[in-house]
Amino acid sequence: MAVARRIALFIAVFGLLASAVASPASAHRKGPVVTQLADFASGGIGSTIGPDGALYVTDPNAGSVKRIDRRSGRVTTYATGLPSKPLPSDIGGPVDVVFVGRTAYVLVTLVSGLIFGEPFGNANDKNGIYRLERDGSFTLVADIGRWSVDHPPKPAIFIDTGVQYAMESYHGGFLVTDGHHNRVLWVDRHGTINEIATFGNVVPTGLEVSKGKVFITLGGPTPHNPEDGKVLALHRGAAPTELASGASMLFDVERGPGGKLYALSQGQWNRVAEGSPAFPNTGRLVIVKRDGSLKPVVDGRGRELVLDRPTSMEFVGDTAYVVSVAGKVYKITNL
Repeated sequence: MAVARRIALFIAVFGLLASAVASPASAHRKGPVVTQLADFASGGIGSTIGPDGALYVTDPNAGSVKRIDRRSGRVTTYATGLPSKPLPSDIGGPVDVVFVGRTAYVLVTLVSGLIFGEPFGNANDKNGIYRLERDGSFTLVADIGRWSVDHPPKPAIFIDTGVQYAMESYHGGFLVTDGHHNRVLWVDRHGTINEIATFGNVVPTGLEVSKGKVFITLGGPTPHNPEDGKVLALHRGAAPTELASGASMLFDVERGPGGKLYALSQGQWNRVAEGSPAFPNTGRLVIVKRDGSLKPVVDGRGRELVLDRPTSMEFVGDTAYVVSVAGKVYKITNL
């Protein structure tokens, strides 16, 4: 009986140990999971995590910035009064937001200018960086549209004010991409603007500044073939370094869990017109691999995660928050 009891006890303990070991493996096998956190019908573009830990998203149609509670998904208007999108396109108006301390700065684009020599928008609306004041009003601190008209790319492009897309805090100022004039600008908080990187027709889009390093995504020219979607590292005084390629319409890059670089592919271009988005539900979250490839993130069953026309993303721990041009905000856990 004593021997039998010892055997039974051994089996019970072994079962507990096996269960304890199996739990993390089971969680690992679960893999990343996509859920919808929030939805606001007017659509979103750029995003950031604010000083209070909430997700802040630009709303180009409403000329506002939305605040999204990362736990409940509750959407409120954080600030309004910015120029809204005047053109029937998927970009324009407020397109990105960053915080410097507790002060928000918003990038606004395509609200006025000339397209093939014809005026659009409201001439009183300015393309550039706005600062949110304590009374809720906005102050233009950098007129990037005017600077772009005065410093046209070579050869000149058909929208004279350019199409700025992303903004990041950098060295006391801001980095800004211009996907139409194919360059990266550095803007100080007093409005001085300098061109720090110039490209051919490659459509620079998303930005990431991490540990002093600058990363950028290229959407590639139409028809936005996968081989033209690239992630680059920018270097002061040197040519950019290509890190990976192989995903169409790359719109953002962020440092994620484990120090890995993730990029956001909006998917297969819908071919409606230059500047139009991808087909719905063809977007992917991809990871930059050491072999220079961009590998789609998959769930526990090996299926690629599907996103609907994503435009930007932010990481908090092992969770990604992804904004869609359709106004949906996705939450991807277990990355």
